[in-house]
Amino acid sequence: MKKALKILGLSLGIILLLLIVTPFIFQGQIKDMVKNFMNENLNAKVAFSDVDLSFISSFPQAYVSVDNLKITNNKPFEGETLVTAKSIAFTMSIKELFKKAGDSPIVVNSIAIDEALLTLKTNARGQTNYDIALKDTETEIPSEENKSGNSFAFDIKDYAISNSALTYIDEPSKTELFITELNHQGTGIFSAEKSELDTQTQANISLSLDSTTYLNNNLIKLDALLGLDLENQKYTFKDNKAYINQLPLEFKGFVQLLDDGQLIDMSFENPGSDFKDFLAVIPESYTKDIANVETTGNFKVSGIVKGMITDTTIPTMDINIASNQASFKYPDLPKRVENISINTSIKNTSGNANDTYVDIQTLNFKIDEDVFKSSATLQNLTENMQVDAHVDGTLNLSNITKAYPVKLENELSGILKGKLQTNFDMKALETNAYNRIKNNGNVSVSDFIFSSEDVVNPIQINQANIDFKPGLITLKSFNAATGQSDIKATGTIENLLGFLLSDKDLKGNFNVNSNKFVVSDFMVPNEETGEANKTTSDSESLKIPDFLDCTINAHAKEVVYDNLTLQDVKGALLIKDQQATLKDMTSKLFDGGLAINGLVNTKNDTPNFNLNLGVNGFDISQSFNGLELFEALAPVAKVLQGKLNSTLNLTGDLDSTFSPKLTSISGDAFAQLLTKEINANNSPLLSKLGDNLQFIDFKKLNLDDLKTKITFNNGQVNVKPFNLKYEDIDIQVSGAHSFDKALDYNVVFQVPAKYLGSDINRLIGKINDNNVNNIAIPVTANIGGSFSNPSVQTDLSSAVTNLTNQLIEIEKKKLLNQGSNAIKDLLGGIGNTQQQDQETTSTSTDTTKTNSNAVEEGVKDLIGNFFNKKKTTKDTIN
Repeated sequence: MKKALKILGLSLGIILLLLIVTPFIFQGQIKDMVKNFMNENLNAKVAFSDVDLSFISSFPQAYVSVDNLKITNNKPFEGETLVTAKSIAFTMSIKELFKKAGDSPIVVNSIAIDEALLTLKTNARGQTNYDIALKDTETEIPSEENKSGNSFAFDIKDYAISNSALTYIDEPSKTELFITELNHQGTGIFSAEKSELDTQTQANISLSLDSTTYLNNNLIKLDALLGLDLENQKYTFKDNKAYINQLPLEFKGFVQLLDDGQLIDMSFENPGSDFKDFLAVIPESYTKDIANVETTGNFKVSGIVKGMITDTTIPTMDINIASNQASFKYPDLPKRVENISINTSIKNTSGNANDTYVDIQTLNFKIDEDVFKSSATLQNLTENMQVDAHVDGTLNLSNITKAYPVKLENELSGILKGKLQTNFDMKALETNAYNRIKNNGNVSVSDFIFSSEDVVNPIQINQANIDFKPGLITLKSFNAATGQSDIKATGTIENLLGFLLSDKDLKGNFNVNSNKFVVSDFMVPNEETGEANKTTSDSESLKIPDFLDCTINAHAKEVVYDNLTLQDVKGALLIKDQQATLKDMTSKLFDGGLAINGLVNTKNDTPNFNLNLGVNGFDISQSFNGLELFEALAPVAKVLQGKLNSTLNLTGDLDSTFSPKLTSISGDAFAQLLTKEINANNSPLLSKLGDNLQFIDFKKLNLDDLKTKITFNNGQVNVKPFNLKYEDIDIQVSGAHSFDKALDYNVVFQVPAKYLGSDINRLIGKINDNNVNNIAIPVTANIGGSFSNPSVQTDLSSAVTNLTNQLIEIEKKKLLNQGSNAIKDLLGGIGNTQQQDQETTSTSTDTTKTNSNAVEEGVKDLIGNFFNKKKTTKDTIN
């Protein structure tokens, strides 16, 4: 006995050891076998990180798992992922591992799939990405074994799919189905010809058909007992209860898979009739906890779906939703919604998807004393939805959040009143086919506040009245304010419904009046910031709203742009594609007139402009002190007192505050100064020039009708030569400066000699010649540095020296000429004396003495001037 126990113990030990060791010995082979088997039988690439086989963890059953499975398609979906799964695990009896195909079905006790993502696609050619099984021509002819029904099969006792997702995209039918957060489990025997499967399912589902969304991330729960007729591929719903969001539905019927499609015969209804069921169909994120909501009245939803699903047909349907004299009130909200009446049906009687329609015969409710009534018919849902709707009522927008727990991005307020009949199709909105958009009625809004990421400040609409007629929407009145601005407008709107319902641009023609219009009140931040209703930071760029496509004829008493205040602004503004075009715009500014034509474009990351400006009678001091651009073009002009006429052509970029970036500006300007006074004390440049050129007083500079032309580019201003006058001194100015006020100028003064000192004047007096009296020399001043700290260098000293030498030479020549004439006179007088009679001897002697004295004095003066002239004192320039 003892020996037998030892043998038994040893045997059990060996068996246990084999159970532990065998999976490790054969695990690599099993991994290769699984991979080879799948690759040989699938038209796809299969990869996984590991295959695990264990006899211990689930003993007496075997545990097999595949980790990190990934199946990637070949052509025509090459490179696309069909399925991924974190793990797929099986448990089964160890003996089931040794069964062969053709034996009795392999019994799998459980299958567990974790974090799977399955993507099923059908492309436009009808090709599917999930048809990946390799076709074996030898097996296309059924064998006797196959005919006998002893094919390879599984009997699965239970299974579970957790934390998974499914995407189904069918391009021919334009169907998209997304199932997320899928958790599903079931218990049953699949191999039996007729059996039952008990399932529990929970998932979020989104469904759209031809761009029409029917479910949008709705929570679906389903507890279903399914009858399985595998031979006829018929699945019957025996005992079922589903939840759409929190709305309970009971349904019955069957789904059968046929060669040409799926046959559906289903009916459903909500088991109760409490109006609370209506709130339950709305996603919980919008309804909050409805358990404590007080309701009255009834609500019923029921439907029948019956027919074939094929490539060309859908089942017929008759779904009805009804409620009468219902109400609800949330316990923590002050308002009650009452007199709720709903009578809606969704029908299709032909099986053609295009014939599906929604008939909202009644949708009425009341909040306080405001009654809202509506009805509508929606047809041709899958191709080009046709809408025929009627709205009549009053709605206090602020009561919406007081009666219903909805969170809005922006708080609503205001009174909406309307009586409107509208008929249109969606393509008409998209293509602006106004002849197919028919509206009749009127809508008014009062005390409405509109906030959006498209505007910096909330817009308060005090009053707006709109009349609707076929082909024409008239804005009869509009009175609004935003920020510091006020607006009054009338006009016509082309596509209000397109703007409200399909994100189309707001088109129209408007006449706008304003007492004060602040440009920055109507700008929006850059989309990249994500901030709404706030002023922009230094790094952001203001934008013209991209939904505007309109022409505005404007008249504003005051317009504030940056630090400028324009008065009596008139003109046309064309706005489209985030660009504003200004046409014939005029205003009063700096005690003068301004005319503007051009455009401002904010579509790019950096806004830019291209403008033509006409300036008439600007006060020079005001404009050059108040306008940064003018000061950059001619900084010295701010010391002038008078008027300015100018034309400017400008292109450049705008910064985050919508002001010109000076270094980006290029263009040209022609300017005419009408001035009488100069305040040189306020200009370091003129003071420095005055210190170096004592002969000129810049306060007396004649600037009457001064005209000049400048060009500018890359932050550099080039001034074409222009002429000035100071008494009898002609002045020519030329050169350039940069917008950072660095100077490089030449000023040439044609200075009469009389201004150049006493020595020069004495020389001129000695020469005593009118030509000499009018002589002038050029004196050049080279100006560098900056306007606040200029440097001035002149050639005045050398000019004075050169002039002095010129005058000496002139005087020498003149004296030499005088001396030569005296000698000639002397010689001529001696010859005449010898020929004269004795009677005139006494007279001739006196004359000869006189001429002799004159020549002697002239020679002395000449010699004295040659050898005793004074040296001219040079000017010293600091």
